[in-house]
Amino acid sequence: MKDEIFVVVFPSIFSKNKVTSLVTNIKKVLKIQNQKFHKIRREGDIIIVEADDPVFASSAINTLFGIKGVAIAKQVANDFESIVNGISKVGVDIFLEGERFLLQVEGHAKGFVTKDIEIAATSSLIEKTAGMGIKPGTSKKHDRKLHVCLTKLNAYICIYYDTGLGGIPNNSQNKEIVCCIFDELSAVSCLETIKQGFDVKIIVCYNKDSELLHLVKMVNQIIHRTVKPKINLEFYKIRVNKKLTSLLLTEITAKMLVRIAATNSIKRISLGMSPLIFPVDFVESLIKQVYNKDLIPYFPLSGLDDNVFETAKEIGLEKYLSRIKKLGSSKFYNFKQSPKKIEKIVEESIMSKKTVSVSVGPNNVHEILDEVRSDH
Repeated sequence: MKDEIFVVVFPSIFSKNKVTSLVTNIKKVLKIQNQKFHKIRREGDIIIVEADDPVFASSAINTLFGIKGVAIAKQVANDFESIVNGISKVGVDIFLEGERFLLQVEGHAKGFVTKDIEIAATSSLIEKTAGMGIKPGTSKKHDRKLHVCLTKLNAYICIYYDTGLGGIPNNSQNKEIVCCIFDELSAVSCLETIKQGFDVKIIVCYNKDSELLHLVKMVNQIIHRTVKPKINLEFYKIRVNKKLTSLLLTEITAKMLVRIAATNSIKRISLGMSPLIFPVDFVESLIKQVYNKDLIPYFPLSGLDDNVFETAKEIGLEKYLSRIKKLGSSKFYNFKQSPKKIEKIVEESIMSKKTVSVSVGPNNVHEILDEVRSDH
């Protein structure tokens, strides 16, 4: 069989029962980014994409959630000799002088075990790279990892492998939810909501015009994870003259979400807070308020941990993480506010609605800002 190069997609562990949704999203993102492909098929637990440009196609695909990893791989027949020879050829091409390599073979082995392949291919690689100082490493100490996946028919030798964002496929829940972005924590919460498979309606709340650029930069990162060619964003200005505390801003936006969800016949709202950060009485109070309106509250950050920060880093939000970490060490006092005062603020803020429709492109920051500021 002639060696061929494909994009290989490895679904995350929680996506294996949602592979159809993942395939649909792969087709969508390739079309949105103008990447031509001929065929997408499933082979066992993995997805194979035949693309004109595997490098750009793999990069586009790895913006999706529900993926453990994406590889550019050489396909050979699933027989012992072809696999060993294929691994040797790839290793000779990609290993650099003095590198320690780790060979990992997994999947469906026919007439042999994966360990046999690892031993034979390692021996072949050492022989063919003699004089270059290339040596086998260990799982804890290696410079380069060569991953090989075996299916019933083929073996895929990964020339390049990139770790995915995890989670489950975008929109695989088939449920709409509304979330609000008003600071760094709420932006990461919105991202986690998308990562949990919801179809997200995004609203943005701000107090001062000077906050817009900062918020829109975060929004620009997030809309690229919605797998939509066009998206409507709603902006609301919270007209309060004094600086808003984190608790007051969170309560105001939560009440706005309730109003907006009801207006749009959406049953679910995503609340950008965590009981690990905010006072539990405050969190429980908002939960009760949401349930009293016959809506379902979701807390994507309820078990906030380091994985959330890693996800944020993956999409370029790392420069905002210090502010989130600062929240974790904050102490909150006297968080109860006058209900009438809050309701008045919410009412006035709802009236300031500005809808911005954008075709999702490489950078929509200035386009969004121009639209929001057009009436100011």
